[in-house]
Amino acid sequence: MLRVLVVDDHAVVREGLKRIIDDAPGMQVGGEAADPAQALAQLQSGSWDVVVLDLDLPGRGGQELLREIKGRHANLPVLILSFHAEEAYGVPALQSGADGYLMKDSGTGLLVQAIEKVASGGKFVTASLAEQLARAASAEVDRPRHAVLSEREHEVLRLIGSGLAVSQIAEQMSLSVKTVSTYRRRVLDKMGLRNNAQLTHYAVKHQLVG
Repeated sequence: MLRVLVVDDHAVVREGLKRIIDDAPGMQVGGEAADPAQALAQLQSGSWDVVVLDLDLPGRGGQELLREIKGRHANLPVLILSFHAEEAYGVPALQSGADGYLMKDSGTGLLVQAIEKVASGGKFVTASLAEQLARAASAEVDRPRHAVLSEREHEVLRLIGSGLAVSQIAEQMSLSVKTVSTYRRRVLDKMGLRNNAQLTHYAVKHQLVG
């Protein structure tokens, strides 16, 4: 019986995933977590076969948690389950150590298939994401401007693109307004943009916001 840890900050999503996974033969949800701290505590206290991880988590966020999980439990399969389009987030997630990437609007059968795939030691990617991975490996493909950003800078870009003010971003990321403003300035400088309007336009165009 596969023991699955579900990490998502929405209780209704966790409940839905629990029903799907518990109804599937050979697997069950053995624990849940709503944020990175809870997830790490669960990983420390139990034995797991697969982690199903959302990218949008409070505090450090799912990408940073993914890297920490892989740093502590290198062989533990992690399946990313996200609302974000795989065109924008799939390749970075896999490059950070994820064993699969699936969008939340996928069918229940595909979710079960993805969990089984990563649990068996394989990688789960859709055909379109596999094509992106191939392109990313080619030196002939130009990297998008946001590829030069750090994880924190990328998160600030995404939140600005979502329409949040610096003070709101600071509260959500548990950072000071001054620190967020510094990240914002770095994002503008690295991407060659001038203001929040251009950041928002870029984020929407490249599907970095939900």
